[in-house]
Amino acid sequence: MKKIMLPAVVLVVMAFSLVDTTLTNAERKFAIDELNKTHDRFTSTLDGLSKEQLNYKVVADSWSIAECAEHLAISENSIFDMLMQSLNTEADPSRRDEVKLPDEQIIAMIVDRSNKVKTSKAFEPSGKYGSFEETVEEFKSKRKEHIEYVKTTQDDLRNRYQQFPFGTIDSYQMVLFMSAHTERHIRQMEEIKEDPGFPKS
Repeated sequence: MKKIMLPAVVLVVMAFSLVDTTLTNAERKFAIDELNKTHDRFTSTLDGLSKEQLNYKVVADSWSIAECAEHLAISENSIFDMLMQSLNTEADPSRRDEVKLPDEQIIAMIVDRSNKVKTSKAFEPSGKYGSFEETVEEFKSKRKEHIEYVKTTQDDLRNRYQQFPFGTIDSYQMVLFMSAHTERHIRQMEEIKEDPGFPKS
């Protein structure tokens, strides 16, 4: 009887563990809403801009709106690749205490443009996707894929981690980071539009 009961108990424990490590409905919805919101903000911010407006720079060594868009396309790929790489490690609930920042604080910190950060060379715009239209399509198609991933994934994103200069975040928070990073540079685009020298058309 004991030999029969032990495997049964193990199976029950494993089943509960599996349920506990997938995203909750609330987490899934929150991330999807954030990704959709910043996708829509990205497209509406760029809508109708002329070539002159897209390439306008406030100062010679600053980014244009087109360059911000390319940076976002690069980042969309790179940040999600980092998330995928985190899945190569075993889920480790014992490390949860290393994650100090709540989800909302991650978003607030990343979108805050009062703290300027110079990006690394790999994230700098260089025309790698071809035309501006191709760059925008790259961002949009990848964002669509990433939204679909969040909708369907059963991966344990809460118990896998990534180290950033500001601390450790979990892989779910990397999704929020990716979306917030989009919002950060949308705000940069809006700042460019507000510059007195921005072309009227």
